[in-house]
Amino acid sequence: MALTRASRCDSRTLITILANHCAEFINSPNTRPGILQDNPIHKDMLYAARTAGLRFIVNVILNGEREIIASFSGGLEEAHAEGCKFLTSLASVDKVPCDITVVTNGGYLLDQNIYQAVKGLTSAEATNKTGGVIIMIAGLADGTGGKGFYDNLAQCKTAQEFLDRVSHVDRSHTVPDQWESQVLARILSSHHVIMVSDLIKPEIVTAMHMEHANSFDEALRRAHELQAETPRLP
Repeated sequence: MALTRASRCDSRTLITILANHCAEFINSPNTRPGILQDNPIHKDMLYAARTAGLRFIVNVILNGEREIIASFSGGLEEAHAEGCKFLTSLASVDKVPCDITVVTNGGYLLDQNIYQAVKGLTSAEATNKTGGVIIMIAGLADGTGGKGFYDNLAQCKTAQEFLDRVSHVDRSHTVPDQWESQVLARILSSHHVIMVSDLIKPEIVTAMHMEHANSFDEALRRAHELQAETPRLP
């Protein structure tokens, strides 16, 4: 059966998105929150936007109450760069290497599942020492966020096993949920993660190579045990 124009467009869009989220790009040390310079995903998205003929954008910045506090419009790169500059002035902090890092995903709806919580874990990854403990406090009322995402980690003996496997997948064979699993596996290969939630079955968390705690106090006690002593800033 011949593809309709709409289905051909959707197919090309999916191929473009999967290639943009490929293992090669995710593996880059420049593919991290807050980094645009030499970020392969960002460069690829700029190329796609130019190819599509994008000439004008409007970006907005929200506060904690989801209210618009600033807007930036104009050329694709220029307006986006100004918006990033403004946001950086509001929301960035200096990195402080630490043994135990506590992080949230911004509350509901942002912390509805483990898939979404990985975004917050990347922020903690940036400051947590190798071998340190990351405590993620999240609701997780919706569970994992996807069977494929869950299976990628749960069906491997270790997070490193999945990371080694996925790193060899070329961009033309990227599959849905691969990238989020890859990011989580990367974090788990260098950090011990404790998920704090009383809304998810503990065995789901442990199957994905993390520890589970019902409360922050429980997680903090466990983190101190793992570190063997009270953590001290360098």
